[in-house]
Amino acid sequence: MKETDLVSDDLPSIPTKRYFTIGEVARLCELKPHVLRYWEQEFEQINPVKRSGRRYYQRQDVLIIRQIQGLLHDQGYTISGARQWLNGDQAVDDTARYKQLLRQTITELEDIRKLLKSVK
Repeated sequence: MKETDLVSDDLPSIPTKRYFTIGEVARLCELKPHVLRYWEQEFEQINPVKRSGRRYYQRQDVLIIRQIQGLLHDQGYTISGARQWLNGDQAVDDTARYKQLLRQTITELEDIRKLLKSVK
């Protein structure tokens, strides 16, 4: 899975500037500021510069936030799973996803078999 697969195409483009306030990042990522503050605590990759009690995010922070948003909202990861994925442990999480998908497929096939038997 590529990084671009994790980011929604519906989000506004990121302007070319060095720093963004929390309000600007919230608009660019379509999130609430309190969500960004919470994610800062959960994901070590988000590390805005803090000056005079204000947060200033750089472009890389915005990209990481969008990636996290894609993992959580679009791909269905938990915070723990997204954290693992960002830390490079995606193989572990992907294995669990494949096992779940396989179990679901088996269940659906068994249901189809029962349905076909009842039609005879």
